[in-house]
Amino acid sequence: MQYSLLLHAPEPGDADVSPEQMASFQTAFDLYAKSLESAGVLVAVDILQPSSASTTVTLRDGNPRVQDGPFAASREQLAGSFVVDVPDLDAAIAWAEKNPGAQYGVIEIRPSAIVYRGGEWITTR
Repeated sequence: MQYSLLLHAPEPGDADVSPEQMASFQTAFDLYAKSLESAGVLVAVDILQPSSASTTVTLRDGNPRVQDGPFAASREQLAGSFVVDVPDLDAAIAWAEKNPGAQYGVIEIRPSAIVYRGGEWITTR
């Protein structure tokens, strides 16, 4: 089963993180990604740029609307995602507990409903 481990956290500028702390977190995330990879469960990792770099697109009444900035203004933003392929929710929870971002943010675990692989849409439920 494929799960996305979604990291929601304060943005680095808002969290008052020192360069030493940032270097420590980068090392921890590198080790975490490598452990997912060596366990054979890693599908993908995306660490996102700050929400100020985001653009939102909506289509209302046939008219596209493009805006700078995040969809929702909140203290915590989506900071990255780790997509894993594990047997069940318990395994996804075990990996989420090891995510370094859980020390300062929230890891949301969301199962995939449909994935696109090898040119096909596959229902995973």
